[in-house]
Amino acid sequence: MEKRGFQLYFRDLAKERLSAAELEKLIGSRDHAGFLNPRNELYRRKKMKANPPTRKEAIRMMAKEPNLIRRPVVLCGGRVVLGFDESGLKSL
Repeated sequence: MEKRGFQLYFRDLAKERLSAAELEKLIGSRDHAGFLNPRNELYRRKKMKANPPTRKEAIRMMAKEPNLIRRPVVLCGGRVVLGFDESGLKSL
C-alpha cells in the first residue's frame, strides 16, 4: 500500500481497542458477521458460523475481545477491506 502512495496509520487493537461506537461506525450498514474472525478460538468455541450472534452481541464481543475482529482492517476513502483480501486491496 505504501508503494502505491498511501500513507498508513497503524493501530494495535490489543493495546488500543475499538469501542462499541467505533465498531458500529466501522461496520455501518454492512453485515456484522463479515467482521468476525473465523480463526478465533471464541468464534469456533461458540460455533458462530452455524449460530451467528446478533449485531449488538457481536459488537459487544469484538469490543471486549479484539482478536475476534477479522484483520487487517483497511479503511480508505470510506471503503473497508477486511482480512487479506488482495483483490479488495488492489481496488483501493
